[in-house]
Amino acid sequence: MPTIEANPPVITATAHCPLCDAPLDPEHPDACTKCDWVAPDHAENARGGNIRDKIAVCLSIVPGLGHIYKGYKMTGVLYMIGSVFAFAFCFLAGAASAGWGLLLMPLYWAGIMMQVYWLEDKALKALQAAA
Repeated sequence: MPTIEANPPVITATAHCPLCDAPLDPEHPDACTKCDWVAPDHAENARGGNIRDKIAVCLSIVPGLGHIYKGYKMTGVLYMIGSVFAFAFCFLAGAASAGWGLLLMPLYWAGIMMQVYWLEDKALKALQAAA
């Protein structure tokens, strides 16, 4: 009869970070402590949006206000100035196309709102760093 060991040896392969090749912590193999790498399915990457993201989207009814709220002041001002030209172009396109060009305005608004929703919140990071 073959002999069977009561406790066979456990072979542990240490996972390594794909960026810096540092050994990963066996307790948390989906994030590197040496560099900023996290696995694609890590909880940090699963953003559902917080209340500040939703407020920024609501403020983006006036294009640029959501960006200013999230800490991107220059970008917000540029979107405000650019929206005047964008809306003027939409009205011009609407006049030239029997009103169909006016459908560009909701697309512009939706694009601005989606962009500010997924934008990193610099103002919140500044508040957290100050605390």
